[in-house]
Amino acid sequence: MTDSPEGLPPSLEAAINFDERGLVAAIAQQQGSGEILMMAWMNRESLSETLKTGQVCYWSRSRGKLWRKGETSGQTQHLKSLSVDCDGDTLLLTVEQNGVACHTGRRSCFFRQWNGQKLEDVLPVVQDPETLYGR
Repeated sequence: MTDSPEGLPPSLEAAINFDERGLVAAIAQQQGSGEILMMAWMNRESLSETLKTGQVCYWSRSRGKLWRKGETSGQTQHLKSLSVDCDGDTLLLTVEQNGVACHTGRRSCFFRQWNGQKLEDVLPVVQDPETLYGR
C-alpha cells in the first residue's frame, strides 16, 4: 500500500479520527520525565511533515497555516515516539523539548493549578517572551 496524498502511512491514517475540520488533538510530553508540555492541533499535512522530518509541526487554527514548533522562538520539539489513543482522536507525542514549550516563557503550558479556591501560577517564567518572539 502507498502513502495517502498527505504522506501518512495507511495504517496510521486509518487509526486517526480527524474531526470535521481535519484536525486531531496532540499532546506533547517530555521524553524521560513524562512532563506534559502542551496541547495543540495537527492536521494530515503537519503530522506527515513531523513524521518525515522528526521536527514537530502543528496546525495553527488562529493563523490557518502550519506551525513548525520553534520556527520563531527557537524552542523546538523533536519527535521521539507517537501514540494514538483508543478512540483515535488524540495523539501523544513524546518529544525532546529544546527550551520552553509555552509562549509565556514557561517550560509547560500547564502552569496554572486550581487550589480549591482559585488558579495559581505554579511554574516560573524561565524565558522572557519578548526575547523569544520579539514583540
